[in-house]
Amino acid sequence: MEPTTRTDSDHGDRTADHTAARDCVIAGGGPAGMVLGYLLARAGLTVTVLEKHVDFFRDFRGDTIHPSTITLLGELGLRERFLRLPHNRLQTMDAVIDGIRMTMVDFGTLPAPDRFLVLAPQWDFLNFLADEAAALPNFELLRRTEATGLIVEQGRVRGLRATATTDTTPPADTHPTADTSTDIEIRATLTVAADGRTSALRDAAGLIPDESGVPIDVLWFSLPKPADPPPPTLAYLSPRGMVLTIDRGDRYQSGMVIRKGGADRLRADGLPALRQRIVDAAPVLRPVVDTLTDWDQIKLLSVQLNRLDRWHRPGFIAIGDAAHAMSPMFGVGVNYAIQDAVALSNAIARHLAAGDAPSEVLAAVQRRRERPVRIMQRIQRAGHRVISRTTTGDRIAPRWAIRLLRLATPLVRPLAARFIGIGLRPEHVTADPPRAHHS
Repeated sequence: MEPTTRTDSDHGDRTADHTAARDCVIAGGGPAGMVLGYLLARAGLTVTVLEKHVDFFRDFRGDTIHPSTITLLGELGLRERFLRLPHNRLQTMDAVIDGIRMTMVDFGTLPAPDRFLVLAPQWDFLNFLADEAAALPNFELLRRTEATGLIVEQGRVRGLRATATTDTTPPADTHPTADTSTDIEIRATLTVAADGRTSALRDAAGLIPDESGVPIDVLWFSLPKPADPPPPTLAYLSPRGMVLTIDRGDRYQSGMVIRKGGADRLRADGLPALRQRIVDAAPVLRPVVDTLTDWDQIKLLSVQLNRLDRWHRPGFIAIGDAAHAMSPMFGVGVNYAIQDAVALSNAIARHLAAGDAPSEVLAAVQRRRERPVRIMQRIQRAGHRVISRTTTGDRIAPRWAIRLLRLATPLVRPLAARFIGIGLRPEHVTADPPRAHHS
């Protein structure tokens, strides 16, 4: 039975009769949740996605769209429409290590046509997916609706509980009225936690991630480009520090790697000291670093690396950061979350059409996605040990080793492009055409 809906916004968000059961309800309107919702609705299944915020606008989120995701959009017939949105394309990625510039990644070595990485604000990507999904009659996106718990009956998850906030702002000529909140229940054959690394549904399911010790955090901030910018450069690394400079057109989304838990000490030292540390690590930023005038411009990303031992229980599965928080290293977190969504959709769609979400299928999805996650997280842990030296003044490597790496970069570039751009187990949309929903 399809939900009764009415359109509430230009994005096709809906308010529904939640006495009707869904095939799938998804907590979290990030990349994993939106891609999964679109794929399942495209297959004719009834899907509800919950997004706790009123919009997708949050800065300093993962803005990298990897070649494998561009390929996925092509398989869905969305590639060209997406690429008409404002974005930057990177074919190569440079790093400056102890003053030596080297091109570490060349996406031009990948199979055509997706030989580039896209940098675009994540909110643009999510709004694009929301617009495309809104055209599907079985899809609904409920904004300002936060999942708070699970409906469990006879040991099986049958849906979720949520709090929906309604904007009751009155006309300008009347007295203001506070927003109101309503507790709702949404029943579904499958409930998916895609609500991030602080997932409420994962906690409600009794699933606890195993944490890996991480020695670093990142301070994120935005800087204008210098008048004469260098070639696109991912990072500057040296004993003086590590600074990221991700190209966003006329600006850099920048980050400075700091020792884990060291943010309070840096704040106590003051902004001038922080600006000097940025310039010491990345001298190219000297002309623009004075635009950092307030700590409100700087956001702390507490780097986490963890993974659930078990991603699922009957009627429930966690994907993306809810199942495995990735480090920002290589910018692969969004890519891996989307790959989870594709693998789950491929495996579960026909079962949901028959009114079932077999536990063995959910277990198979975990087995399929867990191995590439484990390998990537192992590599990220090793990278953390190297990067953490930039926070202690230690040399990253002997000078001769850095020069040797530079000589080896022609061999490294295509391997790095595949490793970062495509991943260890790329997922593809199954060839089955979209189907009418079961009756």
